[in-house]
Amino acid sequence: MSGSFSRSQTVRKPGVTVDGKGVVAAQHVRAAEAGVRVLADGGDAVDAAVAVSFAIGVLEPWMSGPAGGGAMMLWRADEGKAYALNYGMRSSASLDPAFYPLAGTGKASDLFPWEAVVEDRNVTGASSVAVPGTVAGAGEMHRRFGKMRWADLLRPAIGFAREGLLIDWYAALIIASSARDLAEDADAAALFLEDGQWPKIFGWTALSDVRLDQSKMAETLEHLAHAGPEDFYRGDIAAALVKDVSEKGGFLTADDLAAYRAEWQEPLNIPYRSGNLWAMPEMTAGPTLAAAMAKWQQVYTPAYAPDATSFTAIAAAYRDAYAERLATMGDHESPRAPGCTTHFSIVDRNGNMVAMTQTLLSIFGSRTVSPATGLLLNNGIMWFDPEPGRPNSLGPGKRCLMNVCPVIGEAGEKRFALGASGGRKIMPAVGQIASFLMDYGMSMQDAIEAPRIDVSGGDQTVADERLTGAVTDALAATGPVMTAQRTPFPYAFACPAGVMREGTVNSGTTETFSPWGDGVAEPDE
Repeated sequence: MSGSFSRSQTVRKPGVTVDGKGVVAAQHVRAAEAGVRVLADGGDAVDAAVAVSFAIGVLEPWMSGPAGGGAMMLWRADEGKAYALNYGMRSSASLDPAFYPLAGTGKASDLFPWEAVVEDRNVTGASSVAVPGTVAGAGEMHRRFGKMRWADLLRPAIGFAREGLLIDWYAALIIASSARDLAEDADAAALFLEDGQWPKIFGWTALSDVRLDQSKMAETLEHLAHAGPEDFYRGDIAAALVKDVSEKGGFLTADDLAAYRAEWQEPLNIPYRSGNLWAMPEMTAGPTLAAAMAKWQQVYTPAYAPDATSFTAIAAAYRDAYAERLATMGDHESPRAPGCTTHFSIVDRNGNMVAMTQTLLSIFGSRTVSPATGLLLNNGIMWFDPEPGRPNSLGPGKRCLMNVCPVIGEAGEKRFALGASGGRKIMPAVGQIASFLMDYGMSMQDAIEAPRIDVSGGDQTVADERLTGAVTDALAATGPVMTAQRTPFPYAFACPAGVMREGTVNSGTTETFSPWGDGVAEPDE
């Protein structure tokens, strides 16, 4: 199938297929290349995931980074077993909910339609910063399963940071979309903006070499490489982060960082047709995915290809599952919110897999930079409802509810690792792509490129415009429908990345319209 850029053009991303070699699919091709170099040097999927995690935090800094959080699913081929690791953010134990009074002016201006808080204190600035978990997650995964030296795995990210991120058209567009908020923090403005208001880019830039100065981040990563991940929580980096956040008005403390632990959890098993999915449990989108897939596999039998019957069943199941999520978990993110996360998937030559999602929450997180470390800081406090007495109300020492949905799946001889970025749009995309792989025998490329729908809260269904006709007519009989194109910016749908293994053949690809994303294969020896 082909992705539609306009009614007179089709666009495809070929992805990659290789026998006996590893594959990395990531939202930035240079991060994927760093991962396959680790595989070629003798590392396995976990080692590559550590390298990609830090590399993509440099190359796509507005989506994720060391000062964020997330979750990952792992498949250990030698054990035939899935593992789930939650490294989501937490609110500070010292957080004072009274510091976030309601403004009485309507809804907040970012991802969640909470009641607005005075000065957007839960949305931007240091007061929106939660305790980060990404480094703890990477460190714990490496401690348990890693084969290569921690310091070697951070080398690609350090090199990228020393170079500085090239500001091409896409980077300039992303920075421009948040320039007003970035200008509010002097350190963020100095890193991303020119004269406090424009991206660091001038005119037509096809031949230019304008780069961010990420030298301070390079120093932090160099220190982390030699001191180990614990330094981020109980060492020099921890002290620097606490000082910077405190001086800018946040609640982060040394005790918060020292007490933080990534948590191994029992994976959520989702039987599906004759196969299985393993997803994150608890405060993620995994339980909502399980509820949706249980409903729709009961009400239709897959035909030759996805059709009006399957899409209407999927839409109804998603609508019911999200109604339950909204009522019981307090996830009220706008379904039209922009994508602001990153996901990558890895399979090595032995069949070990990682599906890893990491985020700063909003694009550019809190729009605040720690000057001592050069790191963009998350705005995880925005995940909480500022009104008291709700399922997800703001409070001290609480785990943040996430929309991340990394999965491991298997059907017959096929096994895959999959996930996406895109807030509430993540889970509907992951579920449909998994169905395309398991119900219709699609390749990973065809499954990711196939038209899909988004139903992620509320009555409206958003359908890929390629479904116009029988599918949209059937959907319209059950509620309001709008159609949308797959475009590079903004995303109307989630941005997936997946890898698949059949026998010894590995493949992988990313969202067709992800400008920097791609699947990359381990090079020949």
